[in-house]
Amino acid sequence: MILMKKVSLVFMAFAMVTGLTACGDKVTISAEKRTNSEVPKETKKYVIATNTYFAPFEFQNDLGEYVGIDMDLLDAIAKDQGFTYETVKMPFNEVLTAVEEGRVDGALAGISITDERREKLDFSDPYLEGGVVMAVAATRQDINNYEDLAGKTVAVAVARGTEAEAFAQSIKDIYNFKITTFNEFSDVYIDVLEGNSQALFEDYPVMGYIISRGVDFKIVSDIERKSPYGFAVPKGKNQELLEMFNKGLKNLKENGKYQEIMDTYVQS
Repeated sequence: MILMKKVSLVFMAFAMVTGLTACGDKVTISAEKRTNSEVPKETKKYVIATNTYFAPFEFQNDLGEYVGIDMDLLDAIAKDQGFTYETVKMPFNEVLTAVEEGRVDGALAGISITDERREKLDFSDPYLEGGVVMAVAATRQDINNYEDLAGKTVAVAVARGTEAEAFAQSIKDIYNFKITTFNEFSDVYIDVLEGNSQALFEDYPVMGYIISRGVDFKIVSDIERKSPYGFAVPKGKNQELLEMFNKGLKNLKENGKYQEIMDTYVQS
């Protein structure tokens, strides 16, 4: 019964993390290219693109409200800096294009800052650093680092084609462990909770979110292959919005609001 409850929690968490894409209808963007420089500052309203389902960054709660790290940060920064905004939700692959083409003023959607993206977009200071972590069942006391995996028959579970799998492959010979791959994230979680695999590798924000929702895992490694997330605006445009985001982010870190938001969605 205990294991079944854990498995049920995993499925619930997995549904929150991935979202049900069938429920996320494409949102048509009505905003034309923005000319905020021609609008008095006190009446400016920024249009911000975000993803439809990407917990813990943005997702719908039981009340149908969009919440998450991105949504809560944007709201807090807007209040801190005194600007207004509206969000448009769309699949992630459309978010960057909408910003590049100037159909929105900016985007906050769990966007990793890369050199390739910097060629077409301007980014804020990083607001969160992601990366890969190792996690085990919360009750385990015998695995606290990579060395403890050595010699295990089936050691690490990962989802196929992920950054987590690539990292596991890169160190498996160093620490002498084997890897089991799955097509679905939920199968990875269940396999570890059932005790078949001893550990798993997963993206840090996602793993932290699952733990915060009561699934019995714990993170036992540092963050590897770190990748920062940032707020994006069209290249060379909306620099005032970028500056306000950075100032607001700095203020939130100083007054404790930033950590409050992080603790709501990500726990180790």
